[in-house]
Amino acid sequence: MCLAAYCTLLGFIMETRAQKPEEEQLGIGEEAESKRVLVTFAIWLAITILIGGLLDLFFGGIPLTFTVPLLGVAGSVSLILYYAAVLAVAIYIGVVGLKELVVERRFSVEFLMAVAGLGALFLDARFEAATVLFLYCIAEYFEGYLQDRAKRTVEKISKVIPEKARLLKSDGTEKSVNVTQVETGAVILVKPGERIPLDGNVVEGFSHVDQALVTGESVPVPKRVNEPVFAGTMNTSGVLRIKVTKKSTETLVSRIVVLVIESQKHKASIERLVDRFARYYVPAVLALAVFTAGVLPSVLGGGFETWFYRSLILIVVSCPSAFIISVPATIFVAITIAAKRGVVIKGGIFIEKLARVRHVIFDKTGTLTLGRQTVHEIRRPDTSKAEDAALTYAAALDQFSNHPVAQAIVRKAIERGIDLSKIKVTDVLEVPGKGIVGLVDGKHVAVGNLGLMRELGCDCTEAFEVTAGDAHTAICVSVGKTGLAAVCVVDQVREDALNAIRSLKKANIKTTMLTGDRTEIANEIAHTLGIDNFEAELFPEDKLKYVEDLKGKNGLVAMVGDGVNDAPALAASDVGIAMGAKGVDVALESADVVLVKDELAQIPYLIKLSQKTMVIAKQNIAASLIMKLVLGALGLMGLTPLWFTVASGDDGVTMLLLLNTLRLERIK
Repeated sequence: MCLAAYCTLLGFIMETRAQKPEEEQLGIGEEAESKRVLVTFAIWLAITILIGGLLDLFFGGIPLTFTVPLLGVAGSVSLILYYAAVLAVAIYIGVVGLKELVVERRFSVEFLMAVAGLGALFLDARFEAATVLFLYCIAEYFEGYLQDRAKRTVEKISKVIPEKARLLKSDGTEKSVNVTQVETGAVILVKPGERIPLDGNVVEGFSHVDQALVTGESVPVPKRVNEPVFAGTMNTSGVLRIKVTKKSTETLVSRIVVLVIESQKHKASIERLVDRFARYYVPAVLALAVFTAGVLPSVLGGGFETWFYRSLILIVVSCPSAFIISVPATIFVAITIAAKRGVVIKGGIFIEKLARVRHVIFDKTGTLTLGRQTVHEIRRPDTSKAEDAALTYAAALDQFSNHPVAQAIVRKAIERGIDLSKIKVTDVLEVPGKGIVGLVDGKHVAVGNLGLMRELGCDCTEAFEVTAGDAHTAICVSVGKTGLAAVCVVDQVREDALNAIRSLKKANIKTTMLTGDRTEIANEIAHTLGIDNFEAELFPEDKLKYVEDLKGKNGLVAMVGDGVNDAPALAASDVGIAMGAKGVDVALESADVVLVKDELAQIPYLIKLSQKTMVIAKQNIAASLIMKLVLGALGLMGLTPLWFTVASGDDGVTMLLLLNTLRLERIK
């Protein structure tokens, strides 16, 4: 009855595999096929252990009338079951391991486990041989599952990108096409409740877009005309017409996925150390196993079978998978966790470096501040004259300039309801770096700095005096060559900058701000944010020199910039962190770490994540080596069975270490 059940179950397993549709079989990758084989073998071995054990316990194995050649063991039904399963599995994984030994010249876990299984079978330790291989198959499957979990976290991002796009033709009609057929410059339509298929800019419509998939933002972001949208994000409310700026293979999401997957190539030094250690550790323990089986019987006495059995334990102990797998898995899990929060880390080496960062340098404009000027106030020497009059003259000229300060003045005028279309403006001349001049309703008007006013012979002494000592950028508005007012413009500080600086200081990490702006402005921002040091009125080469001088002093240095203007300093630092929202293409190429969402609060989190990652990696190495040394010693003394060594010393420890790695997800 037991034998019939065994045959039935085994037949069901093989039949289930054989019944896979031909298309599915062709579409299954090598990795998926390997997993299915492992599951099949695990079930086969489990059934063998169960039925073989019952037959041995209650029926003496059901003896048969023959003796097994070479071994001289009496044949039985249970023996046939054990030998069929163990030989099939051991030979299969042995061939895999032998290929790796020949091609890569290293002893793989498959080769070592096959030797252990066949060796146990040679000693007629059938139960142990089957148990060793069963534990191997189960552990390998779950190791793959835990490792793939991190990889799937990133890869599933690309799977939510729609395969079709609504392409708007020149006659206004829609056509559903594959996203791979959409060229840059084409216009697509995205309705509410649909995911955006390609990167682009909104050309018509308004909606709130859920960007959590790309940037980690929990609240949908309003999207207006001329604002960028990303493939894979969800359009939640209005209809959007989007001009495509990237092909399907060049979208932000697809590039992030590729970068995170490829990050495994940039190994941390601790990973390389483990690889080098394994090259010497495995041959050394295998040599000890050969010495144990070949020499110790004659030196210490005892039968060959006893010492051969103990040498099999050493072979199992020599499997390096516990510390070889757990360390890169730990680092890769950290990289994928960061990617889910909208941060791209380009390799394990940068995780290791971030853990050792003791000084973070920030660029000011576009990093600690938004890089978007706003009018703080308008000061007039003669307060009897209307503030809006000065703003009207200034905005009338500045509407013809693209300078950030000019745009800030125009925005302020629009906010106050000033209609610039009714004002006659002629003879406009912009002086780069100084200001703009022209005729406004027939009056000579100049808007700019003190240098421009002096060149034009405008009397703005009183206008600039009322702003003396301020930590603002002051722009004089001159009408009829007389200073009417000074417009004070400031750069807005990012909302999360203060919390980021506080968190870094709590972690005993020093902060410095570098800027080309005036000392008074830099001092105010540094004081507001609580930054330890600042350097003002710097050129790009000055920032580069500052970073180079600071490197090597009291830990590693991280530089945070916009990824474009700060490229030299970012490259010179130990870890270059780029704000990616505005220049994401450049940032993805040049920086070591990219903050896709421009969220400064991610920096202290990344340092904390990296530090915890390295702690767990070192814990995993220490735990695996200690366990292997202890089990190796106990095995040599004959105090542990082979199956227990596999369960606790290799596969068991590997699974526990990988589970330990998942603690990284708890970090806030």
